[in-house]
Amino acid sequence: MLYLSLYKFEFALSSDDNSELWLSTDDTTLNLQLLAWVGKTGSEWTAPGEFEKYASQTSKPVRLSAQKKYFFEVIHKQNDKGTDHVEVAVSSLTTLCDVAQIPQTAASPQHTATKQQIGSADMLREDLRDTLYRVPLVHSTFLHDVLPDCSYKPSYTIKNVPLYRYQGVQFVHMSFIYPNDYTRLTHIETENSCFYPKRLQLRFARYMKLDLPDMQDIGEQLNKQYHMQMTPKRNHTQIQRLKDSELQPLERDSALPEKPKEIGMKMPLPVVEKSTHRSGTDTNWSQTFQINHLNLQAHRSDQIDLGCNISGNLLLHSSEALPVVKAFMKQLKKKQFTLVRVVNVVKHVDAAKGSRYLLELELKDVNGQLLRLSHYVYAPILQRQHSLSFKQPEPHLKLCNPMGFQWNPNANVHFIVPVKNQARWVQQLIADLEQLFIETGDLNFNLIITDYSSTDMDVKKALQKSSLHRYQYVKLSGNFERAAGLQAGVDLINDDNSIVFLCDLHINFPPFIIDTIRKHCVKGYMAFAPIVLRLDCGVTRLEARGFWEVNGFGLLGIYKSDLDSVGGMNTKEFRDRWGGEDWELLDRILMGGLEVERFYLRNFVHHFHSKRGMWRQSSPGYR
Repeated sequence: MLYLSLYKFEFALSSDDNSELWLSTDDTTLNLQLLAWVGKTGSEWTAPGEFEKYASQTSKPVRLSAQKKYFFEVIHKQNDKGTDHVEVAVSSLTTLCDVAQIPQTAASPQHTATKQQIGSADMLREDLRDTLYRVPLVHSTFLHDVLPDCSYKPSYTIKNVPLYRYQGVQFVHMSFIYPNDYTRLTHIETENSCFYPKRLQLRFARYMKLDLPDMQDIGEQLNKQYHMQMTPKRNHTQIQRLKDSELQPLERDSALPEKPKEIGMKMPLPVVEKSTHRSGTDTNWSQTFQINHLNLQAHRSDQIDLGCNISGNLLLHSSEALPVVKAFMKQLKKKQFTLVRVVNVVKHVDAAKGSRYLLELELKDVNGQLLRLSHYVYAPILQRQHSLSFKQPEPHLKLCNPMGFQWNPNANVHFIVPVKNQARWVQQLIADLEQLFIETGDLNFNLIITDYSSTDMDVKKALQKSSLHRYQYVKLSGNFERAAGLQAGVDLINDDNSIVFLCDLHINFPPFIIDTIRKHCVKGYMAFAPIVLRLDCGVTRLEARGFWEVNGFGLLGIYKSDLDSVGGMNTKEFRDRWGGEDWELLDRILMGGLEVERFYLRNFVHHFHSKRGMWRQSSPGYR
């Protein structure tokens, strides 16, 4: 039985293999409701103390009365072999600040699993980011004097610094996202997932402190083995104990605070690999131990990890995102706007000078109209002031407007797609962009198809018959050349203030793609290279089974003037063979002084396809 004296709580569940947390509305079993669970298919699991792997692990806020008792039940599916764990964490929401959070699901008095939820990818769930583009923007005049202007010259830009061929990828850093967008491909992770450090059990052992004295020696022995065998590698997560033991308020879709939990555990403990079983040893079902919250996100690097293609976006913790929002709203409230919710925060780190944030908020004006704010702010690192006082200065967050670093919500976006003999895919592309126009009503995007004399369809006629508001067609001859085809499309654009999106034929675009491209392309400062999800053969976007294309930079948004300034596409070296032109262009973009925004873009997928009839026979025939 639970007897609690506070009012509003969130629960979280972590376990090896499947588990469920049920809570009754009273002290009987008749009114049990499913609050949180780890998996439904039998393949899901988490590390000890890991509460952010699946969206279903964390419950919605639950109101509990101090005058009532509540029955709860934890169900854990596992056999009698090896070492298992199950943990329940609870956090009070009574001390939340006034910043609203994105709900995990639509508001409902009861959270029950549905057929659609079972086995589906968390990335496919509804998210307010998906429809934010529909909300009218706050007019820029209201933002002119909210924050002081400041110079914006990041330390990581490398203008005029010579690079070796393909070295530029080392100078691209990932951005951090808040709240969790669930781009980590947890639904296809295996026990040997590259997201975790190698030798899982040894590394996780340091988080587990056995309660029984005679078993504590085993835990200490494992910890010693961990220190001896752990070899740090670049882009590999190193798990360490978090120093902050203070209980913090839990935010929706944010990391749970670290606090030791007492959990049930089956024995024996010293099992290094999950497949290792110790026969003849009785299972100790009553064994408990203390465990700290395992926050793997806190130790991930913003360098691109080319060796792991399932990890998803770096997550920004609420303890960092929300103070920035609060500091901005403190100034914006003078304009009589009120905060409805925080939809999205994107942070780009500059350890030497300060961090840049894209704040995306839903606001209400004095008339009650719902508006959105999508605005870049800068938090420079302040120089410490010398003082004769021994008193420690209070931390102060100073925000400013990065001068010149502003996105244009009305910029024309040109999707350039070179094609040859891919009739079905061309027709699908046209249909997808017709639907994009219907859903967005955006008049400022244009499809440019450069056609290498396709013989399996009349591409120009298909465009003419379409309902696309804007399109352009160029007929080329000879073998398919991606670089030359893209450059031919670029040459059609006369407006230097337009955004070019170098594209692929086999992409499925989310409705928010145009707005996203605009927000992350800044003229004279930044290009945008979103990471696309490559689907496996025979897989649809509704299954989201595949891998993130962490190596590719071929899908790129950049202002026409910026692309021209770095020389455009390299049509001399990269002709009718597949690959390499994207990394070479990346080198020149970086040497031109631009930065490249990069993160995993949810619901942005690349369909598996053949290249037969497209490239020369010596080129790869798939993907």
